[in-house]
Amino acid sequence: MTGWEHVPPPPLRISPLGWVRVLWRGTLVGSLTYGGLLVLLLVRLVEWPLYGQARPVTPHITRFVCRTALRLLRLPLIVHGRPMTKSGAIVANHSSWLDIFVLNAAQTVYFVAKAEVAAWPGIGWLARATGTVFIARKGTEAKKHQEIFTSRLQAGHRLLFFPEGTSTDAVRVLPFKSTLFEAFFAPDLVRLMHIQPVTVVYHAPEGEDPRHYGWWGDMDFASHLLKTLATPHHGRVEVTFHPEVPVDAFDNRKQLSQHCERVIRTAHVKAEA
Repeated sequence: MTGWEHVPPPPLRISPLGWVRVLWRGTLVGSLTYGGLLVLLLVRLVEWPLYGQARPVTPHITRFVCRTALRLLRLPLIVHGRPMTKSGAIVANHSSWLDIFVLNAAQTVYFVAKAEVAAWPGIGWLARATGTVFIARKGTEAKKHQEIFTSRLQAGHRLLFFPEGTSTDAVRVLPFKSTLFEAFFAPDLVRLMHIQPVTVVYHAPEGEDPRHYGWWGDMDFASHLLKTLATPHHGRVEVTFHPEVPVDAFDNRKQLSQHCERVIRTAHVKAEA
């Protein structure tokens, strides 16, 4: 039986007017993104000697760029709840590369990504410059993850990771992998850390496939980007910040992972209904 991840999206069809939107929006968003990257790197030259790992200024540049990019795409962002102010990390469901813009626009955050992302053309540069944490998703790396997370948390960073381990078709939430949660149960962190579940729900444009914003399986980045740029009237994306929970309220990583998955999945189903 063929799984959902092997069901391809509708073929990409772009009208002549759609190509005009691709050129216009692509130029604006590309200039904004890489122009913002240049400004960020220049500011970082001053910020690093003064503050080291702490980044009091550059995250605001990232957030401005991401908010503006969504406006240029005409993709409305609706936020429910509030980002936590306590020390800790954020977990969210993962539907698309658009999540990076959406979640950066909604809060100041540093992503945790699989090590391979660092080598992706274009995207890897952006990820490095904005302070992304690159890790190998292996249970044997838990001690190393703990050291990295501790260092970043001590620098005042709020980390965000996707426990599903991959992006989806935007209409479902996959079972969470609990591996990364183990790092937060280290003696130095367990009594200090809070985890905030965050649900991201994409609503497709009227009349379009519900999976319009999903990026899954063998889909390539270029075609998905073209479709996004060419879409005449976008739907919307909703981000819901749920109440944070203390790590030490759970006996182990699996219980914490299951709690976060349940909260995010429940909210996702309600929003899709």
